[in-house]
Amino acid sequence: MTLRVGLIQTRTPASHAAALDHLAPLVREAAAKGATFIATPEASNILQKDKAALLPQLMLLAEDPVVLGMQALAKELGVWLLIGSALVLREDGKAANRAALISPAGEITATYDKLHMFDVDLPTGESARESETYEPGDRAVTALAGETPLGLTICYDMRFPAVYRALALAGAQVMLVPAAFTRPTGEAHWEILLRARAIETGSFVLAPAQGGFHEDRRGTWGHTIAIAPWGQIIGELAHDEPGVLVVDLDLAAVGKARSAIPALANARAFAAPAALA
Repeated sequence: MTLRVGLIQTRTPASHAAALDHLAPLVREAAAKGATFIATPEASNILQKDKAALLPQLMLLAEDPVVLGMQALAKELGVWLLIGSALVLREDGKAANRAALISPAGEITATYDKLHMFDVDLPTGESARESETYEPGDRAVTALAGETPLGLTICYDMRFPAVYRALALAGAQVMLVPAAFTRPTGEAHWEILLRARAIETGSFVLAPAQGGFHEDRRGTWGHTIAIAPWGQIIGELAHDEPGVLVVDLDLAAVGKARSAIPALANARAFAAPAALA
């Protein structure tokens, strides 16, 4: 089975209305190029690093205007659409970084809350504390887009291989890694980490990204990329400007890669080593 996918690269603004105006034409462009599965980056609905400015704007997923707009657009275009993530409120009032899969009927069929919070101090002096704003998820999520088995992850998750192994063992063949990667870490690690996750699990890896310098003055890496199960790059936007990457996935390649190197089947349980003094 061949699947044509469209990966959207955005520079999401700091308000919902502007974000929807920015995103919708890119989704339409992907559909016009024949994509039947379209994925957007992390924080597709709003991007604002000032917590005091961001939190009052967040809404429940079911009320978010960008999410509602994407549901209507998926139905109009007749496509599967993954909102790579939307920054939303949970029912308990806490904030979540949440992916949402939308069917061609415009219905949300699966959600995933980002597991791993980006709490770091980079050598460049840049720092981030996602856990001060968002409540992490507590479960890995697989979902079907039609007949295509997906594994849902978000950005910093890519540094935790066990998540991808668990998703592959649960049947996922296409790993989604929507991101808003920093520029220093993107330049150093973006491609190599994503290729590693593809090779380890014998899966396609699709990573739609935020790119460029945003209203809140953060810089994101861009370089939206699609990687085959053998680790080859099959498509890339080699820049940080908004745009659309369309690639065709031959899902038979997953079985071939996993048969050639059966790492998923060959793994053995082992006892952890004793801690060094």
